[in-house]
Amino acid sequence: MDSAGKEREAVQLMAEAEKRVKASHSFLRGLFGGNTKIEEACEMYTRAANMFKMAKNWSAAGNAFCQAAKLHMQLQSKHDSATSFVDAGNAYKKADPQEAINCLNAAIDIYTDMGRFTIAAKHHITIAEIYETELVDIEKAIAHYEQSADYYKGEESNSSANKCLLKVAAYAAQLEQYQKAIEIYEQLALEKYEEMFPAFTDSRECKLLKVKEFDSISRLDQWLTTMLLRIKKSIQGDGEGDGDLK
Repeated sequence: MDSAGKEREAVQLMAEAEKRVKASHSFLRGLFGGNTKIEEACEMYTRAANMFKMAKNWSAAGNAFCQAAKLHMQLQSKHDSATSFVDAGNAYKKADPQEAINCLNAAIDIYTDMGRFTIAAKHHITIAEIYETELVDIEKAIAHYEQSADYYKGEESNSSANKCLLKVAAYAAQLEQYQKAIEIYEQLALEKYEEMFPAFTDSRECKLLKVKEFDSISRLDQWLTTMLLRIKKSIQGDGEGDGDLK
Protein backbone atom coordinates (compact mmCIF):
# COMPACT_ATOMS: atom_id res chain seq x y z
CA MET A 1 0.00 0.00 0.00
CA ASP A 2 1.42 3.39 -0.99
CA SER A 3 1.43 6.51 1.20
CA ALA A 4 -1.85 7.78 -0.24
CA GLY A 5 -3.51 4.45 0.49
CA LYS A 6 -2.19 4.41 4.05
CA GLU A 7 -3.47 7.92 4.60
CA ARG A 8 -6.94 7.04 3.26
CA GLU A 9 -7.09 4.05 5.59
CA ALA A 10 -6.02 6.23 8.51
CA VAL A 11 -8.76 8.75 7.76
CA GLN A 12 -11.33 5.95 7.72
CA LEU A 13 -10.08 4.65 11.06
CA MET A 14 -10.36 8.14 12.55
CA ALA A 15 -13.97 8.37 11.37
CA GLU A 16 -14.79 4.95 12.84
CA ALA A 17 -13.16 5.90 16.12
CA GLU A 18 -15.22 9.11 16.31
CA LYS A 19 -18.42 7.12 15.74
CA ARG A 20 -17.58 4.82 18.63
CA VAL A 21 -16.85 7.75 20.91
CA LYS A 22 -20.23 9.30 20.08
CA ALA A 23 -21.98 5.96 20.58
CA SER A 24 -20.41 5.61 24.02
CA HIS A 25 -22.09 8.87 25.07
CA SER A 26 -25.61 7.59 24.62
CA PHE A 27 -27.56 6.86 27.82
CA LEU A 28 -27.91 3.11 27.34
CA ARG A 29 -24.36 2.70 26.09
CA GLY A 30 -23.19 4.59 29.13
CA LEU A 31 -24.87 2.00 31.33
CA PHE A 32 -24.02 -1.06 29.26
CA GLY A 33 -20.74 -1.32 27.40
CA GLY A 34 -19.78 2.34 27.10
CA ASN A 35 -16.19 1.60 28.05
CA THR A 36 -15.94 -1.08 25.39
CA LYS A 37 -16.68 1.50 22.69
CA ILE A 38 -14.04 3.82 24.15
CA GLU A 39 -11.47 1.02 24.19
CA GLU A 40 -12.25 0.23 20.56
CA ALA A 41 -11.89 3.90 19.68
CA CYS A 42 -8.49 4.02 21.44
CA GLU A 43 -7.28 1.12 19.36
CA MET A 44 -8.54 2.72 16.15
CA TYR A 45 -6.93 6.08 16.91
CA THR A 46 -3.63 4.34 17.59
CA ARG A 47 -3.84 2.32 14.37
CA ALA A 48 -4.70 5.49 12.48
CA ALA A 49 -1.73 7.28 14.05
CA ASN A 50 0.64 4.56 12.91
CA MET A 51 -0.82 4.62 9.40
CA PHE A 52 -0.31 8.40 9.28
CA LYS A 53 3.28 7.87 10.44
CA MET A 54 3.90 5.45 7.58
CA ALA A 55 2.46 8.06 5.23
CA LYS A 56 4.76 10.66 6.88
CA ASN A 57 1.80 12.86 7.80
CA TRP A 58 3.31 13.78 11.15
CA SER A 59 0.74 16.34 12.27
CA ALA A 60 -2.13 13.94 11.63
CA ALA A 61 -0.24 11.19 13.45
CA GLY A 62 0.32 13.46 16.42
CA ASN A 63 -3.35 14.41 16.52
CA ALA A 64 -4.46 10.74 16.38
CA PHE A 65 -2.11 9.80 19.21
CA CYS A 66 -3.46 12.74 21.24
CA GLN A 67 -7.03 11.53 20.75
CA ALA A 68 -6.00 8.08 21.96
CA ALA A 69 -4.22 9.61 24.96
CA LYS A 70 -7.33 11.52 26.03
CA LEU A 71 -9.49 8.40 25.79
CA HIS A 72 -6.96 6.37 27.77
CA MET A 73 -7.17 8.98 30.51
CA GLN A 74 -10.97 8.76 30.38
CA LEU A 75 -10.56 5.02 31.01
CA GLN A 76 -8.20 5.78 33.93
CA SER A 77 -5.31 4.15 32.07
CA LYS A 78 -2.69 6.68 33.09
CA HIS A 79 0.34 4.79 31.80
CA ASP A 80 -1.24 4.22 28.37
CA SER A 81 -2.30 7.86 28.25
CA ALA A 82 1.21 9.08 29.01
CA THR A 83 2.69 6.71 26.43
CA SER A 84 0.30 8.01 23.78
CA PHE A 85 1.12 11.63 24.63
CA VAL A 86 4.82 10.82 24.22
CA ASP A 87 4.11 9.15 20.87
CA ALA A 88 2.18 12.27 19.88
CA GLY A 89 5.08 14.47 20.93
CA ASN A 90 7.55 12.42 18.91
CA ALA A 91 5.35 12.69 15.82
CA TYR A 92 4.78 16.42 16.25
CA LYS A 93 8.51 17.02 16.63
CA LYS A 94 8.80 16.51 12.88
CA ALA A 95 6.12 19.06 12.02
CA ASP A 96 5.04 21.27 14.94
CA PRO A 97 7.63 21.75 17.73
CA GLN A 98 5.31 23.75 19.99
CA GLU A 99 2.59 21.11 19.81
CA ALA A 100 5.24 18.49 20.53
CA ILE A 101 6.11 20.38 23.71
CA ASN A 102 2.44 20.56 24.69
CA CYS A 103 2.06 16.79 24.34
CA LEU A 104 5.28 16.04 26.21
CA ASN A 105 4.22 18.37 29.02
CA ALA A 106 0.93 16.46 29.25
CA ALA A 107 2.89 13.23 29.56
CA ILE A 108 5.14 14.78 32.21
CA ASP A 109 2.12 15.80 34.27
CA ILE A 110 0.90 12.21 34.26
CA TYR A 111 4.30 10.72 35.08
CA THR A 112 4.88 13.10 37.99
CA ASP A 113 1.41 12.35 39.31
CA MET A 114 2.37 8.66 39.21
CA GLY A 115 5.69 9.36 40.93
CA ARG A 116 7.71 8.42 37.83
CA PHE A 117 10.17 11.30 38.14
CA THR A 118 13.04 9.71 36.23
CA ILE A 119 10.87 9.32 33.14
CA ALA A 120 9.55 12.86 33.60
CA ALA A 121 13.14 14.13 33.77
CA LYS A 122 13.94 12.40 30.48
CA HIS A 123 11.06 14.14 28.74
CA HIS A 124 12.06 17.52 30.21
CA ILE A 125 15.39 17.00 28.45
CA THR A 126 13.58 16.31 25.18
CA ILE A 127 11.64 19.55 25.58
CA ALA A 128 14.86 21.43 26.38
CA GLU A 129 16.42 20.06 23.19
CA ILE A 130 13.43 21.23 21.15
CA TYR A 131 13.86 24.72 22.59
CA GLU A 132 17.58 24.52 21.77
CA THR A 133 17.38 23.36 18.17
CA GLU A 134 13.90 24.18 16.87
CA LEU A 135 12.47 27.16 18.73
CA VAL A 136 15.82 28.68 19.79
CA ASP A 137 14.59 29.83 23.20
CA ILE A 138 17.58 29.32 25.48
CA GLU A 139 15.87 30.65 28.61
CA LYS A 140 13.16 27.99 28.33
CA ALA A 141 15.74 25.33 27.51
CA ILE A 142 17.55 26.25 30.72
CA ALA A 143 14.33 26.00 32.73
CA HIS A 144 13.65 22.48 31.48
CA TYR A 145 17.24 21.33 32.05
CA GLU A 146 16.98 22.69 35.60
CA GLN A 147 13.71 20.86 36.20
CA SER A 148 15.20 17.67 34.81
CA ALA A 149 18.22 18.01 37.11
CA ASP A 150 15.92 18.55 40.08
CA TYR A 151 13.97 15.37 39.32
CA TYR A 152 17.12 13.34 38.75
CA LYS A 153 18.56 14.54 42.07
CA GLY A 154 15.40 13.53 43.85
CA GLU A 155 15.81 10.03 42.42
CA GLU A 156 19.53 9.92 43.37
CA SER A 157 20.54 9.92 39.69
CA ASN A 158 23.35 12.36 40.35
CA SER A 159 25.32 11.70 37.18
CA SER A 160 22.29 12.49 35.01
CA ALA A 161 21.52 15.55 37.13
CA ASN A 162 25.06 16.85 36.73
CA LYS A 163 24.91 16.50 32.95
CA CYS A 164 21.80 18.67 32.93
CA LEU A 165 23.41 21.23 35.24
CA LEU A 166 26.45 21.47 32.98
CA LYS A 167 24.11 22.36 30.12
CA VAL A 168 22.54 25.02 32.34
CA ALA A 169 25.96 26.42 33.22
CA ALA A 170 27.05 26.54 29.59
CA TYR A 171 23.94 28.39 28.50
CA ALA A 172 24.04 30.69 31.52
CA ALA A 173 27.55 31.73 30.49
CA GLN A 174 26.39 32.20 26.91
CA LEU A 175 23.70 34.56 28.20
CA GLU A 176 26.38 36.36 30.26
CA GLN A 177 24.87 35.08 33.51
CA TYR A 178 28.38 34.40 34.75
CA GLN A 179 27.58 34.24 38.46
CA LYS A 180 25.01 31.51 37.85
CA ALA A 181 27.48 29.56 35.72
CA ILE A 182 30.21 29.88 38.33
CA GLU A 183 27.92 28.71 41.12
CA ILE A 184 27.02 25.59 39.16
CA TYR A 185 30.64 24.79 38.33
CA GLU A 186 31.57 25.24 41.99
CA GLN A 187 28.70 22.98 42.99
CA LEU A 188 30.00 20.31 40.60
CA ALA A 189 33.56 20.52 42.00
CA LEU A 190 35.10 23.55 40.21
CA GLU A 191 38.54 22.18 41.17
CA LYS A 192 38.19 19.43 38.53
CA TYR A 193 37.03 22.00 36.00
CA GLU A 194 40.10 24.12 36.77
CA GLU A 195 42.33 21.13 36.05
CA MET A 196 40.78 20.94 32.60
CA PHE A 197 40.86 24.72 32.02
CA PRO A 198 43.69 26.44 33.96
CA ALA A 199 42.37 29.75 32.63
CA PHE A 200 39.91 29.80 35.54
CA THR A 201 42.52 29.47 38.33
CA ASP A 202 44.26 32.08 40.51
CA SER A 203 43.25 35.67 41.11
CA ARG A 204 41.30 37.83 38.68
CA GLU A 205 44.49 39.73 37.83
CA CYS A 206 46.22 36.49 36.76
CA LYS A 207 43.35 35.08 34.73
CA LEU A 208 44.09 36.93 31.51
CA LEU A 209 47.73 35.76 31.57
CA LYS A 210 46.61 32.20 32.33
CA VAL A 211 44.18 32.29 29.43
CA LYS A 212 46.88 33.46 27.05
CA GLU A 213 49.39 30.87 28.27
CA PHE A 214 46.93 28.01 28.06
CA ASP A 215 45.71 29.10 24.65
CA SER A 216 49.29 29.11 23.32
CA ILE A 217 49.71 25.48 24.39
CA SER A 218 46.28 24.04 23.59
CA ARG A 219 43.88 26.01 21.44
CA LEU A 220 40.54 26.65 23.16
CA ASP A 221 37.33 25.60 21.47
CA GLN A 222 35.23 28.35 19.93
CA TRP A 223 32.53 28.39 22.63
CA LEU A 224 34.99 28.66 25.52
CA THR A 225 37.03 31.28 23.66
CA THR A 226 33.90 33.40 23.22
CA MET A 227 33.04 33.10 26.91
CA LEU A 228 36.55 33.99 28.03
CA LEU A 229 36.68 37.01 25.73
CA ARG A 230 33.46 38.27 27.34
CA ILE A 231 34.93 37.76 30.80
CA LYS A 232 38.13 39.54 29.69
CA LYS A 233 36.12 42.50 28.49
CA SER A 234 34.14 42.67 31.74
CA ILE A 235 37.37 42.58 33.78
CA GLN A 236 39.18 45.19 31.71
CA GLY A 237 36.20 47.47 31.38
CA ASP A 238 37.12 48.46 27.86
CA GLY A 239 38.53 47.06 24.63
CA GLU A 240 37.10 44.42 22.37
CA GLY A 241 39.61 41.59 22.70
CA ASP A 242 40.37 39.19 19.86
CA GLY A 243 40.48 35.53 18.97
CA ASP A 244 44.08 35.13 20.26
CA LEU A 245 43.12 36.33 23.75
CA LYS A 246 45.94 38.95 23.72
